[in-house]
Amino acid sequence: MDDASSVEELPHEPGANHNLLFSPSIVDVSAPRCAAHTTPEPAAMESPPHVAVVAFPFGSHVPHLFAVARALASAAPSATFSFLSTAASLARLPSAAVVPANLRFVEMPSGRGCEGDEEKAPLWRRIEMFVDAAEAGGLRQALETARVAVGGATVTCVVGDALMSMAAEAGVPWVAVWTSSPCLLLAYLSGDALREDIGDHGACDELLTAHAGLGFYRVRDLPYLGRVTSGSSGDMRNVMGLLFGRVAWRLPRAATAIAMNAFPGLFPPDVTAAIAGALPTTCLPISIGPYHLLPGAPTAAPPAQDPHGCLHWLTRHPARAVAYVSFGTVAAPQPGELRELAFGLEASGAPFLWSLREDAWPLLPPGFLDRAKASASGLIVPWAPQDAVLRHASVGAFVTHAGWGSVTEAMSGGVPMMNARAVERLWCFGTVLDEDAPMTRGGVAKAVASVLAGEEGVRMRARARDLQARVVEAFGHDGGSTSNFNKFVEIVCAAPILQGTLELWAWPRGSVDQASHSRDRGRG
Repeated sequence: MDDASSVEELPHEPGANHNLLFSPSIVDVSAPRCAAHTTPEPAAMESPPHVAVVAFPFGSHVPHLFAVARALASAAPSATFSFLSTAASLARLPSAAVVPANLRFVEMPSGRGCEGDEEKAPLWRRIEMFVDAAEAGGLRQALETARVAVGGATVTCVVGDALMSMAAEAGVPWVAVWTSSPCLLLAYLSGDALREDIGDHGACDELLTAHAGLGFYRVRDLPYLGRVTSGSSGDMRNVMGLLFGRVAWRLPRAATAIAMNAFPGLFPPDVTAAIAGALPTTCLPISIGPYHLLPGAPTAAPPAQDPHGCLHWLTRHPARAVAYVSFGTVAAPQPGELRELAFGLEASGAPFLWSLREDAWPLLPPGFLDRAKASASGLIVPWAPQDAVLRHASVGAFVTHAGWGSVTEAMSGGVPMMNARAVERLWCFGTVLDEDAPMTRGGVAKAVASVLAGEEGVRMRARARDLQARVVEAFGHDGGSTSNFNKFVEIVCAAPILQGTLELWAWPRGSVDQASHSRDRGRG
């Protein structure tokens, strides 16, 4: 499913940092909540900013938010930054990760029960426990811990994953960070109108052509859009439906700005205009991505972050010859399709690198692992440094579930994608398998061969290289993402001063993306 999953859970990353120096344990906060958007005292505004970056501690959300935190801390060395997440998610950060001196880690409570019990619970239940704890005061407790840990410096701004919408009640400006496709943000902000149009159970293949910016989406691409009640529980759809519903309600009313994981100009004008039109003038959408390329990111994966030798293995193969395969756990193929995918990779005759959780290896066809190892044509690993893999010259195709993080990394690496409908429709650097039938070995083999060696693959690679060049341009000295990120730093570090007056801020033309400029025009 194209970039629809926002809680794709990653495997435990090798080389994870189990020795991070966390701040003191959580303390109880008995003081009443401050009113949202309370203007700080003048004396507080003279102190260096203390910014809390709050992650949603599941899947790729944590590395995305860490990339934002690291970039902010590198760009504003006089400010203090606290990175808030659960102990388990903090421990998954790579041990070799570069951490600026003005960035520290603070634990958030993960919810009810001990850590071991939580890990045994299904993903939807772990999300539910964490969100319940955060809504009940866990976030405020962590913010107080962050304040104490830095000698009493009050948090002046919360930069939080949009799914952490309880940050709206933290009593300081909230700058949201959206990690998935901007189109999905538009869909959830438009939830009421979409539900009125298609109902709670619209036809799965119905295109949303009546809704600006969403014409290439189908009902099935928005699994958490259906109506749920506050008492709903019991599965991922209900839990995430409630979570996105809170985001859609709080974000337009409380967020000062929202960062987008895209570069300016990536989406057609109707999409950026629709996003701007769905937000009030007090909430600025600003494209600063792709996040993994923000300042402070490592330029290459050190050996400690490639424990299975993926990059060394790739050097044995010619340019653009290898198919890289990686699916998340939420969108992973069913066991039968997993076996068909394995047979299809073998049948294609192309070398492949497959990042697959070890607990799924027993589902592979008998002898598949041994045959791949013996022929040296395939490498199956429990984890791979995906960004570095996609930037390697030997990789010519990416077989994936097309989560948004994977899409932006494929763009950055100039690699065509398979199984990516939105990529095919919007940017023409991908292809899809048969959407109306289960995955088959024949379909996989044909698609891999087409991308790696066919004329269609030549066209897709040319388009992928064009997008790669646009990414590079966006992060140039005067590029759109660079300019927007500099403005993002100003918003975050000056949040107490700008509070309540953001709509009067004089934004130079060209400093933000088209969405921010089209906002007033779209309101008639």
